[in-house]
Amino acid sequence: MDVDLHGMNLYQARIALAGAFRRATSADYRMRVIHGYRQGSTIKDMVMNEFSHHPRVLRVENTPNPGETVFVLRELYS
Repeated sequence: MDVDLHGMNLYQARIALAGAFRRATSADYRMRVIHGYRQGSTIKDMVMNEFSHHPRVLRVENTPNPGETVFVLRELYS
């Protein structure tokens, strides 16, 4: 599942991401949040501070792209 937060303000991004967590099903094992990085780190900081400890998040994966954050919601193979 991909969530694109480009062009949103902080409030809109928070609502969009909370909605994505509500819509996530058991078939979704990763959530890739595309927040960008050229316009500052406000949205990225909000994503990490408010959603990295969400009950559905097992861990946060690092990516080479500084404009995205990947949340692992469940293990692909268990």
